[in-house]
Amino acid sequence: MTTRSLAAAGGDMKGVRRFAPLRKDGDIGVAEVAEVEGIRTLKGIIFDMDGTLWFGQMRNALGIDKSIDILDHIYSLPVSDQEAAHEKIRTIEREAMLTQVPQPGLQTLFTYLATLTPPLPLAILTRNHPPPVHHLLTTHLPQTPFSPIITREFRPPKPHPAGILHIAKEWNVNPADTIMVGDSIDDMKAGFAAGAATVLLGNSVNGQLWEHECTDLVVRRLDELVGILEKGFVGRVER
Repeated sequence: MTTRSLAAAGGDMKGVRRFAPLRKDGDIGVAEVAEVEGIRTLKGIIFDMDGTLWFGQMRNALGIDKSIDILDHIYSLPVSDQEAAHEKIRTIEREAMLTQVPQPGLQTLFTYLATLTPPLPLAILTRNHPPPVHHLLTTHLPQTPFSPIITREFRPPKPHPAGILHIAKEWNVNPADTIMVGDSIDDMKAGFAAGAATVLLGNSVNGQLWEHECTDLVVRRLDELVGILEKGFVGRVER
């Protein structure tokens, strides 16, 4: 597991992404942090919502290999065939929507984020269609003010950094002051290319990404982010 705090970083972390603790009870006090070069202030977190199991179903429905990007495949089809391919994906998403369950630690993380003053901007950047996204949010996080919410209609999609850059512009912040949280190579590449810090939600199928050059930190549960944010985020990737 790749998780580190400012207190554990010492003086050998030059060049990696670091954020000041969001709480004064972290391992390093606010005054100490101010004296350390390269410490940024976190200005927002961007969350992915794509599901690994859903994408397996999607690839089977379209008859494509796992090495082929789903959206690239759809947009490479003749225009007359694209809508049918999109409808196959929408059907899978509608079915999956009915059985969605929150990731472990989701409620704990967002309960914590809701206590921050001033509020920390939160956004969604997903390759899913809008209906399953809004269903999950209204079912599990009805009080969380995500803005903006960027779905599949946004072009170009991840792994292009355009979505993250768009969100940062909406927030009027530097992308380097944000974190991208996701579970895929697209999330890590998009975040890294945009200049954001990256957090991988590790699972049984993305182990090859844990030490990837675009992955700053790895967590197995979303609520592990609470301790990381409180103590001060320290990434792994030299920038």
